[in-house]
Amino acid sequence: MTENKVDVLIRRIMNATGISSQAELAKELGINRSGITHARNKNHIPDNWIIKLFRRFRVNPDWVETGKGPVFFDQKHTNNGSDFRRIPKVVARLSAGTGSFECDPDISQFLSFPASWLARKGSAAAMVAMEVFGQSMEPLIREGDTVLIDQSQTRIMAGAIYAVGVDDTILVKRLEKHPDALVLCSDNKDFSPIHLDIHALEKVRVLGRVIWSCREYR
Repeated sequence: MTENKVDVLIRRIMNATGISSQAELAKELGINRSGITHARNKNHIPDNWIIKLFRRFRVNPDWVETGKGPVFFDQKHTNNGSDFRRIPKVVARLSAGTGSFECDPDISQFLSFPASWLARKGSAAAMVAMEVFGQSMEPLIREGDTVLIDQSQTRIMAGAIYAVGVDDTILVKRLEKHPDALVLCSDNKDFSPIHLDIHALEKVRVLGRVIWSCREYR
């Protein structure tokens, strides 16, 4: 039995972008899951899907259709080109200190990661990279480091590191959840824990879990 052409193209798209499920693909395309079922039944991918994938991931439409040529428009041909996914790094910075008011969502650049590694870590479609400033998370995370945040992981795991919004500030802290309070902990013992009682919790937004960090040596 001949495989549905749309199934082939969807699998190709998911391998290139790191999208791990058809539900996640539908979310990226801004459509209902039933839209993918409809495309499979018609054995045709709408042109606007290709446009959206190009704008979001710079995926080469010719490669999507034929499987030949460069996977991405801004990528030179490499043997492993299809195994990587680009994650946006935004202008906003996370504070490892008392707080940051730099919340600019504009993208400054893209970072490439192995798609299979991202899939193991979480939802690549919800990931964003940000720079850290301040010393409260040293020595693990230093000022100037870049961290990768999975915004789909907002359920608190004790001791894990998260990006947290408190009013207009954005912090990177370890979280400890108590019965009637949330404690924002720093690795640097010169910084005292921040205790937020039940009345302050409505002002807290867990933006996502920090799953990776890197440091550029100068």
